[in-house]
Amino acid sequence: MTALRPRRAVPGRHLRWQPGRRCPAVALDLGSARTRAWAAGRGLILDVPTVTFPGAGAVYPVQRGAIVDVGGTARMLDRLLGHRLPRFTRPLVVLTAPVLDGYAYRNAARTAVEVLRPRGVVTVPAARAVALAAGEDLSAPLLVLDLGAHLTEAVLLVDGAVFDARRTALGTADVDDATPAVRIGEAVAHMTASMLRQDRTSVTADALSRGPLLAGGGALRPDITRHLAYAALRTVPAPHTAAVRGAARLLEAPGAARLRKAPRSHPRPTDTGPPGDRTD
Repeated sequence: MTALRPRRAVPGRHLRWQPGRRCPAVALDLGSARTRAWAAGRGLILDVPTVTFPGAGAVYPVQRGAIVDVGGTARMLDRLLGHRLPRFTRPLVVLTAPVLDGYAYRNAARTAVEVLRPRGVVTVPAARAVALAAGEDLSAPLLVLDLGAHLTEAVLLVDGAVFDARRTALGTADVDDATPAVRIGEAVAHMTASMLRQDRTSVTADALSRGPLLAGGGALRPDITRHLAYAALRTVPAPHTAAVRGAARLLEAPGAARLRKAPRSHPRPTDTGPPGDRTD
């Protein structure tokens, strides 16, 4: 388990806790290429490369949807967020997670986030967060295509829950002369065709008819999106920050308001929280 160390004192940034004060709340999106954080009442406060510096060179603690260096991730979070959170409070943290291999990711992320001394940690599938950011009607089947820097996911949501998912270890950072952009389009087409072929219901077809929802940094790349052959393809506004913005919407849920009321003492972090997939 990652050792916790006292936060650095930064004059003018740490506020003394008072009874009745609301605990801070933070949404996190730990991507392979970039880490983004959204603070309740403040908006986007971080959009930086996902790197840590334990020694001479930069180390990348998150690689293709997996946290490969938990300690490095914790050090990075402490460096980026430790001085931004008021002392004597425990933040509520909402964390996005990839759909596949999500259990291992959530366990690793939970250990890393402990460096922030959270009052509660709630995880939400990144695809669902994207849908929330777009304000989509989750009562109808929805296909989310998330084109990241090192990972591309195709996730089918039914009633807001993951019904089916595919992914490929290929993203925008891989596009070069050896790996042309068309390969990402071909990979997405293969994933959605596999979903359609294996689905014994009509939900995949219904989602395709509705139009896939496109997010991730790849949605800003015309050289990639022109290879996505979907008649009703829709792009989320500011697609590169959609996941963290959707996670932030969970901070507005009724359960989040209850957790964010600061206690008179400081109990150990729990896994209770607003609607989402908890780190159980």
